[in-house]
Amino acid sequence: MEVVAATVPARASRPCTGCGALSQFSFPDQPGFYDLNRKAIRKYLGVEQQHGSTREEDKIYEDALKNLDPEELKKQGVDVEALGLSTPPAAEEIRPGTAATKPQKAPLCDRCHYLLHNHTGKSIYHPTIDSVRDTLMESPYKYNHVYHVLDAADFPMSILPGIHQLLDLMPLRSKNRRSRAGRFYHGRRTEMSFIITRSDLLAPTKSQVDRLLPYLQEVLRDALGRSGRDVRLGNIRCVSAKRSWWTKELKEDIWKRGGAGWMVGKVNVGKSQLFEAVFPKGRMDWNPSKHQISVEMYANAADGLAASKQEKGESTAGARGDEDVQGSDLFEDDDLDSFSLLPPAPKETNYPEMPLVSDLPGTTASPIRVPFGNGRGELIDLPGLERTGLEHYVKEEHRQSLIMKSRIVPEQLVIKPSQSLLLGGFIRITPREPAPIMLSYAFTPIKPHLTGTEKAIGIQEQTSEVNVENIAVPGTGEKTKHAGSFQLKWDVTKQRTGPLTRKDAVGLQVDRLPYRVLSTDILIEGVGWVEVAAQVRTKDLFRPKAPQPDAPTPAPTEEGGQPQPEKQLSALERLEALAEDPKKKKTAMLPPLPAEAEPDEPNWPVIDVYSPEGKFIGCRRPLNGWMLNKPKVTAEQKRKRPRKSMKGMKKLEKKRRREAVGSGGFA
Repeated sequence: MEVVAATVPARASRPCTGCGALSQFSFPDQPGFYDLNRKAIRKYLGVEQQHGSTREEDKIYEDALKNLDPEELKKQGVDVEALGLSTPPAAEEIRPGTAATKPQKAPLCDRCHYLLHNHTGKSIYHPTIDSVRDTLMESPYKYNHVYHVLDAADFPMSILPGIHQLLDLMPLRSKNRRSRAGRFYHGRRTEMSFIITRSDLLAPTKSQVDRLLPYLQEVLRDALGRSGRDVRLGNIRCVSAKRSWWTKELKEDIWKRGGAGWMVGKVNVGKSQLFEAVFPKGRMDWNPSKHQISVEMYANAADGLAASKQEKGESTAGARGDEDVQGSDLFEDDDLDSFSLLPPAPKETNYPEMPLVSDLPGTTASPIRVPFGNGRGELIDLPGLERTGLEHYVKEEHRQSLIMKSRIVPEQLVIKPSQSLLLGGFIRITPREPAPIMLSYAFTPIKPHLTGTEKAIGIQEQTSEVNVENIAVPGTGEKTKHAGSFQLKWDVTKQRTGPLTRKDAVGLQVDRLPYRVLSTDILIEGVGWVEVAAQVRTKDLFRPKAPQPDAPTPAPTEEGGQPQPEKQLSALERLEALAEDPKKKKTAMLPPLPAEAEPDEPNWPVIDVYSPEGKFIGCRRPLNGWMLNKPKVTAEQKRKRPRKSMKGMKKLEKKRRREAVGSGGFA
């Protein structure tokens, strides 16, 4: 331990490549802590040899080979080259310009090490949107682009409200088509794009997800509200790093823009995984002097601090290839500003280490800067803002089950009156009486369970003895509250009716149908969504209110309070009034519409949702995910004999009875 401590500087400041936390040796339970007794760190510091000590038997064997004549061994049929494989090459055999040992990768801190290998760790304290704004203001680039990362699992609940106002984004250009698209605002040009990650959770194919883009724009516009009416929504991308959907195009956009690209979003939305998929690797050979590129298009990163770090990195370019690695570049940085929110930029390499990807909420502890393109720009992964505290109400062994890792093909569950749907035993969806029969599809990784409402209440409050799994921690049932009432107010009759409304089939208009199919999506923050649909009769949905008796119109009165006699017009006066303006007279003769004549609010079906503390629940217009993710009908299922109708059998049985009765009566 004394030898290791002697090689490490007293002040530690280099960030960990996995989480971005500055290295430290004082607090083992905090990010950035390095245990100096760990084998990987001892090897990196050069205290422990890479391949261990040479055995005594190997030394005796190598000394014997040196005393033998290779020519004599060849005459006896011995393969000399095979015998010499274990001996190290001579110094003159090493090619000039190459290192004897392979450059080592900088080790991760203890927290990242256990996250990567043991999947254990603690979340960090999540930053606020104000701290993200302050970090963005420290950017050394004039050109900045914010990539607001959203999660497709609970879209749009992962949006940061008012982010376009807090980040001092470039104001929306005027309606004039000839106005310039980009302007500087407070000495910077900052733009923003919306990136919907894990879009493979929405539909099985890329073309199906792309057709959902107008729907996603409408939902996002509703979520932004009036405060986001000036935000452009033409720059939305549905990206899947897992299946490489639109990652190549986004990588080229980052390369062409240059400057600083900022990954901003809540925790566990997939920023780090997206970072690794879209980072432009292997492009250090780009030379700005050989390309006709305007300075106004790309960022100029040659400020004093960045230039000094670049010069320092060039002067120590070959230090990592030496055999005696002391690790000072891992733990020490003389240019660190203790008051800066943005850590120092590392030395640029063709294939740098990427941020750690983990299911733990809040893996990234500090901004991670990775430059690219020989000074062209850099991509920065920011820590995620707090998204939800739902995992705190779930048992530790079930917290990983809250994350939707792959596309779900749900089961169709029929919710009848006086029944409720339970998710994980601690989230309850109950239709409000009088309720029609509803269909539900749980696009969630936690298991749904359909039961009676009374039993569901007991299971949710953790007082029932029914053998149904409740993944919530003990005591959560006492904190259960009403999360909201949601109306099934979106009409999906045309999408769900099938050939009745298709133009290439029957082609009926929806208004001619005697029913309506209504739907809504119930969102669970950080988990997924539940699609609920119901078929309602049109006459029940648009049932008019009971007519109210007309109140008598009070007669006009004179000053003394006596009723004033109605003024009668002569026939000549009536003709003169019609001759002046017949249209005006005709309009004046029509009685005003009463208040009851206005269209009434339809009788939408309502569902009530109950969750811990009454939080983590939202709603959106339906995605119709069931129509996109139905179970596939295989060829074997098509060959099966269809189920025989019981209607024909009942008719046949009645016919036989009548024949039997008729024949018996005739006899």
